[in-house]
Parts: sequence; C-alpha cells; structure tokens
Amino acid sequence: MNPESFVNYQTEPSQYRHWKLSFEGPVATLKADFDENGGLRTGYKLKLNSYDLGVDIELHDAINRIRFEHPEVRSVVVTSAKDKVFCSGANIFMLGLSSHAWKVNFCKFTNETRNGLEDSSAHSGLKFLAAVNGACAGGGYELALACDEILLVDDRSSAVSLPEVPLLGVLPGTGGLTRVTDKRRVRHDLADVFCTSAEGVRGQKAKDWRLVDGLAKPAEFAARVRERALALAAQSDRPADAQGVQLTPLQRILSADALHYSTLKVEIDRAKRSAVWTIQAPQGAQPSTIADIEAQGAQWFPLRMARELEDAILHMRTNELDIGIWLLKTEGDSAAVLAMDAVLQAQAGHWLVRETTGLLRRTFSRLDVSSRSLFALIEPGSCFAGSYLEFALACDRSYQLMLPDDAARTPHITVGERNFGTYPMATGQSRLQRRFYEEAGPLEAVRAAVGQALDADAAFALGLVTAAPDDIDWEDEVRIAIEERVAMSPDAMTGLEANLRFNGKENMHTRVFGRLTAWQNWIFQRPNAVGDKGALKVYGKGERAAFDWNRV
Repeated sequence: MNPESFVNYQTEPSQYRHWKLSFEGPVATLKADFDENGGLRTGYKLKLNSYDLGVDIELHDAINRIRFEHPEVRSVVVTSAKDKVFCSGANIFMLGLSSHAWKVNFCKFTNETRNGLEDSSAHSGLKFLAAVNGACAGGGYELALACDEILLVDDRSSAVSLPEVPLLGVLPGTGGLTRVTDKRRVRHDLADVFCTSAEGVRGQKAKDWRLVDGLAKPAEFAARVRERALALAAQSDRPADAQGVQLTPLQRILSADALHYSTLKVEIDRAKRSAVWTIQAPQGAQPSTIADIEAQGAQWFPLRMARELEDAILHMRTNELDIGIWLLKTEGDSAAVLAMDAVLQAQAGHWLVRETTGLLRRTFSRLDVSSRSLFALIEPGSCFAGSYLEFALACDRSYQLMLPDDAARTPHITVGERNFGTYPMATGQSRLQRRFYEEAGPLEAVRAAVGQALDADAAFALGLVTAAPDDIDWEDEVRIAIEERVAMSPDAMTGLEANLRFNGKENMHTRVFGRLTAWQNWIFQRPNAVGDKGALKVYGKGERAAFDWNRV
C-alpha cells in the first residue's frame, strides 16, 4: 500500500468540504458546493462543481446519514449552491492525470453510489429529486438520472448534457447512456443526437425528449422544488417520529499487512498476492426486540458488520491493487448467525432493520462487482450459514473440507430462507438463482435442505460447493488452486469473472456495470482518448485532438 495514494472512505458531516446537508421536516436537501481547492489529490481544481472521488465519498456518507440518522426524511433534494451551475461532471484534469486503475475504481464507486439512490427508492421508500438549477453536464446529469425525478430551471441557459463523446472521446462512465434509454426511455435517435451534442438540450425540448420531468421559471423554481419534494415524500412509508441511529466512527486498526475491525479482519500475504478475510459470527446474547436493537444503535451487530465489511471492501479495492485473490472465511457459531437472521426476518418491517438489510444487500453486491478473484474456504469453525452463506455464494469457487473420520470437526454449511432473495445481485436474482440458472429442480432440492447442517459431501451433491476435498488432499488442492489463479493475467481474470458471475438476466444495472464499464475500460486506454494528442489529454489546452480514424 502506497501511503501517498491511500484513500480513506470514512468521513462525517463536520469534515465535508463539498456538500451542504440540511433538513426541513420530511425533506433533506443536499447542496453541491464543491471546494475547488479540495481535490483528493493535487494537480487539479474542482471548478464549476466538477467532482473527484473525494466528492463522491462525502455524497455516499451523506446518503447513509440520511438513511440511518434521519428516518423522518422521506425525500432528498439534490441541488447546487452555486449560481448557474448544478454540476459539470467528473473533473477532466483529474481524469487526465489519473492512472487507468484509478479511473476505473472511481467510476465503479460512483456507479455504486448512484445505484444506491435507486436501491433506497425501491426498497426503503427514500425518494430523490434532482433540482437542476444550472448547467448540468456529464456525471452531473448522471447523478440527476439516478434520482426519481428531474426538475430543470427554465432560464434559457441551463441545459442537461452528456458531452463525453464530442469533447473527450470517451463515454459517460456512470450509467448515462444506459439510464437515458433504459430508465427514461429517450427515443434512440434523439438519444444519439443528445449524446453527440456538446451543448446539450434545454427547456421544453429537454422535457419533450424525456430528459427531464418538469420545468420551472427561476422565480417559481424554489416553490416547485418544494412541491415536488413533498409529493415524493408522500409516496414514502418512512416513519415520521422515529429516533435515528448515529453512525459512530468505525473501530478499525490498519497495519502494513492487515485490517482489523470488531467483526472481521483482513490479512494480506504480499508474496502470494492474496488476502484472507475472516468474518466473525455474533457472540454472546443478541437483542431480539426493537427496543433493544434501537438501544444498541450503530453497535447492533448486523449494522456494525455491514458497515465494517463495506469499508474493508472499498479499502482493499482502492488501496491494494496487487492483491488479486481474496480468500473468504467465516468463524463462529452458525446457530448465532441463524439467530441473527431470525431477528432480521421477524423485525423486517421496522425502518432500522429494513435499512440494515439494505446496507447488507448493497455491500454483498460490492463483492460481486469487485475485480478480484473470490474463493471461499469452508474449514472447521466456519459459520457459512444463512446470511453468511452469501459470502460463499458470491465467490468464484468454494472449497469445503470433508473429514469423514471426525464428525465433530467436519465443517457444515446451512442454507436459510434469506438466501432466496433477501440479498439480490445487480441482476435482481438471488445468488442461488444465478448459480442454478433459475432451474426449478436444483432450487427445490436446495430449498428442501433449508435449516440442515450440510457437510461437504451433502453440499457438493446439491451443487452448493465447487469441491469437497478430504483432509489428505485439502492442503495441496487449495494451495495449487490459489497459486494457479494468481499466476494468471489479472486483465483476463477480471473479464472472465465478470462474465461468469453475471451469467443470467440483464437489466439496467448489469448493463451499467457490464457493457458500459467494459466499453469505457477499453476506450479509456485508446490513444484517441489518452494518447499524447488524445481528447482527454488536450482538453483545456486550446488544441484539437488528433484521432486515429480507423474503426476497430
């Protein structure tokens, strides 16, 4: 890990440099007021509300604060504090200075943050209104597209645009093309005109083309924003009188080769380019009533584990690029995990439990889209049960030790009801549905085994694990599999894993992460974008890009 490039995803409102967060009854307002001197790295200024990863880390934190600390909030207005500028998108000079890996990780986290708005709208009743009160370009419009509604000021100058193709020779990196078609259903020929026009579309044409939902003159804009925000809030079932939970700082110890949290640890072997993740089961008496859960607040185990797991994933993805394989282990009592699941299920209608389940859902999904090889190692003392079985189901392979002569130590896995759709992937499928291509026979056989402690032979027979070596073969088989994996091309592995993990249905989010990310990944490396005379390199210098006109 390079200390100079270290990224910390932990923050809180008193540390914000870019967003202003305020509350009025059921409506929260997030105002973009990006500090142009507050870039996460040196060498660029965040002018015109252009953003970098640091801006999005604050946005992600602010949305989580609203989710958990302000349950009375039912709608969120995303707008700008700057005159005539909503957001001009990702900072072009930052992109020009950044490595390819940095650009891809930046786009991935930004995608996840925007997808999280839609996830909260669909599952938690938290609605979002983009109040576009100025120029809205590129990633700024992509942020607006992730909201439930877009209201544009009709001042004859403010426009929405996706200018990446004509200006930069790249594509919108956070879902712009996909949401324009799949979500807003802009006619494809009009979308073609829109996405190749640097100046964008304003006023009535923007509404007619479905690029925005409504218009308001400047004098009426604030009133219309309030009206629409309250209308969206009326659609929500978030509680008006609940007490929020303060998201206290995470308990984390970082060392040169390890991360230690209260619920998990990550141990890095740099020579083997691997990391062992060990996630702990709950220990001791756990609360079962809402009163006791609320009393624990952010220390309630499922919420604490989800927050720590998310932080660990983000840390490892950004700060440990050479660690190509993550070996996932669990440790503790399977009965404790299943008891936790029973409480989550019994109290599913409570807002805090629902938000915690949402955070778990989004965090498991971060595993799916991480560009790392994932192997589950199911050993004595493991607790791959219920919600914790999702760790193994998310992996590219899973190895479960079989001890035919030691029944007491033989590790087991246990399928729970929450494995059948509580934590869907980006495809909308459960990981079991993905695993078995939604075929009825295998899924029914697995469902018949719900609640049973399955040893390696039983799990292998149901298709739930990749291999079930005995104690004679275990060490060599696992070692060889890991060594072979880390010796392969990381680029090929990234492409292979993404294709195999998302083998079923496609939807808007899979296209955002799959097709668009792959296209952007390729285009971002082409000389037409990043060569010495590429569009990204000469932007702002008064030079014209020199394109290689061959179609590939």
